[in-house]
Amino acid sequence: MKIGIIGAGGIGQAFAGHMARAGLEVILSNNHGPESLAATAKKLGGATHAGTREEAAQADVVQLAVPWQQWEAALSGLPPWNGRILIDSTNAIKFPEIRPADLKGKTSSEIVASLAPGARVIKAMNTLTTAILASDPREGGGRRVLFLSGDDAAAKKDVRALLEKVGFATINLGGLVEGGKLQQFGGPLSGLNLIKLG
Repeated sequence: MKIGIIGAGGIGQAFAGHMARAGLEVILSNNHGPESLAATAKKLGGATHAGTREEAAQADVVQLAVPWQQWEAALSGLPPWNGRILIDSTNAIKFPEIRPADLKGKTSSEIVASLAPGARVIKAMNTLTTAILASDPREGGGRRVLFLSGDDAAAKKDVRALLEKVGFATINLGGLVEGGKLQQFGGPLSGLNLIKLG
């Protein structure tokens, strides 16, 4: 399986690091071009390399991990999704106030999905800080919890398998709308760092 990452900031690098350690090929991309990510890809190691946004978007599983104000530009003009998985790790935050953006009653993932027709969108990896997400998910005799929301059961199962392979525990919150409301920025699960014991 090949992993593509659009947005190689802290959240994207955290996911890339876990996937690289699991032996998967990872394509990192940002809006500055592959050359700007060469050192980062080398540092992450494994089969990680820098690519264009278009190359990253053609991977089997693609993570969107850009600041909210960049989501539209990040998804515009990409090749057809054709059922590939898109993990939405964005948070709709309005800066500099650091408050939830006005989404006109929609969830952030609904908005992301509207610009990625044909993608199977799963909301995940948006509730923890960069440092916590990047750290070893096995802690205190248990496993750190990540939440998943999505309308495609098979896609959710694939994302869950990826995350559990590297040591996370997962909780299925249901569909993209109802689950997304719980885990998006400003929701009751935002910032909640749980450890599943046993």
